[in-house]
Amino acid sequence: MDRIVECVPNFSEGRRPEVIDAIVETILSAGSVYLLGREMDADHNRAVITIAGSPESIGEAAVRAVEEATRRIDLTQHRGEHPRIGAADVIPFVPIRGVSLAECVEIAKHTGHEIARRCKVPVYLYEAAATRPERTNLENIRRGQFEGLRDEIATNPDRKPDFGEPRLHPTAGATVVGARKPLIAYNINLNTANLGIAKYIAKRIRFSSGGFRYVKAMGVLLRDRNQAQVSMNLTDFEQTPMELVFETVRREAERYGVTVGSSEIVGLIPHKALHKSAEFFLRIENFRPEMILENRLEEAISAAQIQGSGFGNETIRAFVERVASAEPAPGGGSVAALAGAVGAALGQMALRITKGKKNYAQHADRYADALDRLAPYTSTLLELIDADAEAYGRVMAAYKLPKNSPQRDGAIQDGLIRATDIPSRTANCAAEALRVLEQLRSIIHPNVASDLQVGMQMLRSSLRGAIANMRTNLTQVKDPNIRVRYEDMITGWEQSLRGN
Repeated sequence: MDRIVECVPNFSEGRRPEVIDAIVETILSAGSVYLLGREMDADHNRAVITIAGSPESIGEAAVRAVEEATRRIDLTQHRGEHPRIGAADVIPFVPIRGVSLAECVEIAKHTGHEIARRCKVPVYLYEAAATRPERTNLENIRRGQFEGLRDEIATNPDRKPDFGEPRLHPTAGATVVGARKPLIAYNINLNTANLGIAKYIAKRIRFSSGGFRYVKAMGVLLRDRNQAQVSMNLTDFEQTPMELVFETVRREAERYGVTVGSSEIVGLIPHKALHKSAEFFLRIENFRPEMILENRLEEAISAAQIQGSGFGNETIRAFVERVASAEPAPGGGSVAALAGAVGAALGQMALRITKGKKNYAQHADRYADALDRLAPYTSTLLELIDADAEAYGRVMAAYKLPKNSPQRDGAIQDGLIRATDIPSRTANCAAEALRVLEQLRSIIHPNVASDLQVGMQMLRSSLRGAIANMRTNLTQVKDPNIRVRYEDMITGWEQSLRGN
């Protein structure tokens, strides 16, 4: 299988194996999907199932899982340590091989639509698929849990779902669907039953209360063990490595005279995360990932596959020449995304050079936080270069359908909406990266001040170019609600540009 997407659905059931068995069985009935792992936790009363499959089959498997969970799990009777709003609580799609994060966003949207249609369960989109900035974080969507959301969903416009009616399924609640990078669900068990200590440590390390940028954490009590636990999601282990989190938790626990009993990984972990931990804890001199046999083999195979393809090794010069050709793609949307990626990268360079200067050491934490925030914007913008060209191709393919085809109008509208959505993501990344750099402009070393300015100008160009692409496609979108939503986004970005 050349194209692989991972899906890690979480279910609000950790005490009845027969329920999870039934959900796994219905997942595998979709075909071209493989079970990679399953975890159940009685204290959390939660199960995590890890599957992988083709982009064409993984979404259907997830929808079938929600159908089964809706039949078998009653949230009005559910009690457990883990926050939840749904029987099938959260369903992330993760790009593994041959698939971009942008493509996983499309899978998430299609899956969310199908869940709402077939299961009558309202769906919220989160992480990279979020339609509102505040919904990027899962915690914001799950605020108040099932019971709180049940009371607010029909009356509070901010809690209106992305798909489905503004009312919860009476027993299955709501479901959150999204796309994200690989995540590590990591728990550290303390040799104490004092829940207050675990909650204090969680507050110290999670980003929402001033801790590490890519850490979400909470303190829970494992009643069966009579043991407190710091339960975490590490959303970008390359930016905030697992070993750093472990050492910080251990040191914080020692302040209370408490030791770490053990730690556990829920689900699967990327190989690269273990490489980094091995280097940290074993103190291997001159350690490099390519020293590992499997990595070197994968590298050699990939290199052989790329040879002769042309696109895999495309240089900037080759890309520019393609833009200059008579072909319409890659076009303005791809160039806008590239401009944003280069602008964000220039900002990172200026920050890293400034961070290393002695006279700027007092701002080290601000530089580190900014670098953590800029990295995902750069990565996403690079992915959007190809995604924009793909979106254009989809629109053109729709227009080429026979004019008497019943699918033509729908395909054209779907294509135009995607061709609007992709530049909206470009605009959002560029605007957020620009905001980060604006906040640090006054504390940048003079030697790289001009580099920062160039980076900011590139981000402004990226934002303006993305807006132009959105406006072009919006003129032909028929759904007034969709037009208003994107026009509201544009208005906000244009106001921010006037402020710059």
